[in-house]
Amino acid sequence: MAVGPLPWFNLTEQFVIRQLRLLKKSNLPPVQSARDSAMIISTADLEAMEKLPRVQLATTLPGPKPICLVGTRSITGTSNLAPFSSITHFGSNPVLLGMVTRPDTVDRHTLKNILDTKEWSLNHITAGILKNAHQCSARYPSTISEFEATGLTEFHHTGFESPFVKESPLRIGIALEDIIDIPSNDTKLIVGRVKLIDLPEHTIKKDGSLDLTELGTVASTALDTYFSITEIARLPYAKPNSQFKKQQVTKTSGVGKAP
Repeated sequence: MAVGPLPWFNLTEQFVIRQLRLLKKSNLPPVQSARDSAMIISTADLEAMEKLPRVQLATTLPGPKPICLVGTRSITGTSNLAPFSSITHFGSNPVLLGMVTRPDTVDRHTLKNILDTKEWSLNHITAGILKNAHQCSARYPSTISEFEATGLTEFHHTGFESPFVKESPLRIGIALEDIIDIPSNDTKLIVGRVKLIDLPEHTIKKDGSLDLTELGTVASTALDTYFSITEIARLPYAKPNSQFKKQQVTKTSGVGKAP
């Protein structure tokens, strides 16, 4: 079996040798798709990788994730924007959303502002503002507003101090509920209660779900890769006694492509 080029990131020499030996011993058939070319990466291999490739790999592992611009305001009045892709929901009664912030070994403007003001906004990103939103990840000084630096427009709701992004089609105001330390890597899980939702009326469906495709929301992986969202199907609520017809698994020329 021919061995293709090794990944571009640096792995340990022992790992490369081990993989070559496994390939030599195995009687695998010729490669038919990308998934057939097996590779095992261990904890030791991950720890031996250079920092940036390891970060890119780790942030890609969960697959495409929601990404929003988090809007906060400092106690001195400077508005801040930062892209976060670690956002998830924690319940619907009350509606709780959370996100993970990186270790505060350096000045984390978003975290500091949330600790000071106890609120923040989430603003969905679309292809139309993608480059501006991505630029918000640059490390501007705390005295510089990303709104001014990137050309995005600051927008406010009455009774809510944190800024929103006017160009965003879905804007969410959140009040702080809890901050949970994660000692294993010194990150923090920030949990908040949704206080307001601002969106086009036609994008909320009768069942309460949002038409993210119509909204133009994008998803992301790694530090620099973005995806558009297309709805594949809506399936009925799964129950053990429901009529279930098994889907035939179809092998494709690529990994994970629909038949």
